[in-house]
Amino acid sequence: MKATSAATLPRPPLRLLGKTGLVVSAIGLGLAALGRPAYMALGRDEDLGTDRSVLAMKRRCHALLDTAHAAGIRYVDVARSYGLAEQFLSTWWNERQLPDTALTVGSKWGYTYTGQWQLDAPIHEVKRLSIDTLRRQSLETRSILGPRLSLYQIHSATLDSRVLEDRHVLAEMVELRQEGLCVGLTVTGPRQADVIWRALEVRADGVGLFQTVQATWNLLEPSASRALADASAEGLGVIVKEVLANGRLTNQHSGPELQQIRAHAVRLGTTVEAIAVASAVAQPWAHIVLSGAVTRQQLDGHLAALNFVPALMPAERFAEPSELYWRRRSRVAWT
Repeated sequence: MKATSAATLPRPPLRLLGKTGLVVSAIGLGLAALGRPAYMALGRDEDLGTDRSVLAMKRRCHALLDTAHAAGIRYVDVARSYGLAEQFLSTWWNERQLPDTALTVGSKWGYTYTGQWQLDAPIHEVKRLSIDTLRRQSLETRSILGPRLSLYQIHSATLDSRVLEDRHVLAEMVELRQEGLCVGLTVTGPRQADVIWRALEVRADGVGLFQTVQATWNLLEPSASRALADASAEGLGVIVKEVLANGRLTNQHSGPELQQIRAHAVRLGTTVEAIAVASAVAQPWAHIVLSGAVTRQQLDGHLAALNFVPALMPAERFAEPSELYWRRRSRVAWT
């Protein structure tokens, strides 16, 4: 594949995020892999090297935010558990002296970062979807991001957590919405679709409480497609995460499951990554596809994927059984 210069990269189209009224770009930037030294993704040693100090990660994050903003990306995804991602975003914003409306920002509550900036930490994050966590983390996030925060989401809601039945949590989310924030949820695991359908049933004053849903969707795990289409049809904004399957859908990965995708990429003169990103962008229900890039080259490759959206094959052709996909994901090491 020939390198694409920054000047010729397509700019992601802008659109409304469902019925939220928020203006976003078709490709957004997620800071999960840039706000802390370790993350569940393949290839980080090659991408980031050995210097994972706070200063080094801050500089890298700021540089990629510069690239993303110049390229037309207008949505950034952070969370309380992403180490210093919210702080890095805030300091970048202040140093660039951008207006509060320069980007649309979504953050999440529910996980607490416990890695203490160590690559080999025994536990990197702890999940607790409780009212105490919500109240503590919402105050922390708003103190860092202030009016720049537009969307606040439950982080990785599951049926087992029973968070969608917790009347205290739901009442607090209603209050946040009344204060002007949009509210949503992210989902994970083989029962993503069931969680999304359950969330669509949650009402506040007779209308649906949640305004967005963020789900894992990629060529290996498209099982939430129907539920995401239903959510979009009801006016929710739909955000796609883990589009590269934590690094499995990249040219660097040599798994046998990539043979067909790699062959298709070769026929189109592009990369596995571009096929993966373009496939997600092509879904009619997807408003934002998150890039988890940690280098400018990766981000440029994800933007170049917009050129290949019309030339794709059905995603289901490459899918793994959902349970198998999530078992494999659970074995991805923090590096």
